[in-house]
Amino acid sequence: MTTADDLPSDWVDVTFTVEGTSLPRGHRAALADAVERVLPWLRDEPQAAIHRLNLSAGAGPQALLSRRTRLMLRVPRARGADTLSLSHATLDIHGHALQLGEGHLRELLPWGALYAHVVVADGAADESAFIDRVQTELDALGVVGRVICGRAQVLEDDRLHGFSLMVDGLSGADALHLLRYGVGTQRRLGCGVFVPHKSAAAVGTPP
Repeated sequence: MTTADDLPSDWVDVTFTVEGTSLPRGHRAALADAVERVLPWLRDEPQAAIHRLNLSAGAGPQALLSRRTRLMLRVPRARGADTLSLSHATLDIHGHALQLGEGHLRELLPWGALYAHVVVADGAADESAFIDRVQTELDALGVVGRVICGRAQVLEDDRLHGFSLMVDGLSGADALHLLRYGVGTQRRLGCGVFVPHKSAAAVGTPP
């Protein structure tokens, strides 16, 4: 018998290989602007997200791209084909060129543990207040899981503050729901976007 957990999500990730050398660490807003110049409809999809780029760690003003760096967007399945129009585009990010490869659709996987590199605190004064806010959002979504708060994160040249976050003990249906909706704000900047993860140790990963 087919259950809700067996059905594919009505949202997908669309992933692109990336060629480039480096980006400023405070590049997220500029990246979103560049993507939305090619996909203007993205601004009107409130839960659509641009995943965080995987860049080199460190404290310098520039971060290096690796061959494994990917640009990934989370969009409604019905917008998957439209998102593929980013294939082979060149994005200008503060004067740094990002050359994208051919895009591919990737299904959302309902793992029992999901991780977000950064969830924006939105005025929560400390970790306790942040966890309370996250729990309120999860309750509103009807998602049941254990909330594990990680390290504090600062983004976009000190303009955004938040925490890394793990939610585990999820059912398949709840995992897909959380992947679909996320938590917090600033989805276009890669905040509150969850991905599957095997270990709660990931909450210590820097942005």
